Amino acid sequence: MSAFDTLLQNQKPRVQAVLNILLESPYFYKTDHEEHFLFLRRYQREFAGFFEETFGWQLVSDAKCARLYKPEWFNDRITPSNRDLFTFTRRDECLAFMLLLEFFESRLEEESASVEEPDNIRFRFGDLLLYTRNRFTELFPEQASGYSDEDVRKILRPVMPQLEKYRFLVRLDPPDDERIEPDDTIYECLPALWHYSVQRISRPLGESPAQPL
Repeated sequence: MSAFDTLLQNQKPRVQAVLNILLESPYFYKTDHEEHFLFLRRYQREFAGFFEETFGWQLVSDAKCARLYKPEWFNDRITPSNRDLFTFTRRDECLAFMLLLEFFESRLEEESASVEEPDNIRFRFGDLLLYTRNRFTELFPEQASGYSDEDVRKILRPVMPQLEKYRFLVRLDPPDDERIEPDDTIYECLPALWHYSVQRISRPLGESPAQPL
């Protein structure tokens, strides 16, 4: 009997709960269900062994987030267009996501933040807008006139809801009695962003990506 089988036999309800949570969405955050998350962390070796031996999947986790990495699709009839995947296909939208990662990493450095800290990084939309506009003009100086504040807003407009949908960011609503400008909207960076790196997922930012992210 494997270590996972023993764990399942002894604590079946908790094991089943963790397995279901891991399969219900791409990311399992500690804040989703702290008790189950800590149980997963405590028995990470057993869960990781089960997924590797049974499915060939890799369980990746840190202090705030766990996810399953599935390196291969086996049903060729399910094409990328049939899957509900986090992806951008337009060049500027792909770059905007990578620039968000750059922005996130710069904020981590500025605040000397680590994944172990309880609070997540927060930022004003206006600060992201300024950073993204400046980086676009650095990347494409000959097209700088096409990256005004309003142009970059249009690029980010479809990107931000996708980042919320797939739980990379969460928008924090102001108090009911407070009205704010769009640039003052506060976003919180969720732990999944720690699992991405600009260097790993991109070629040089000036190049168009060959594949969707």
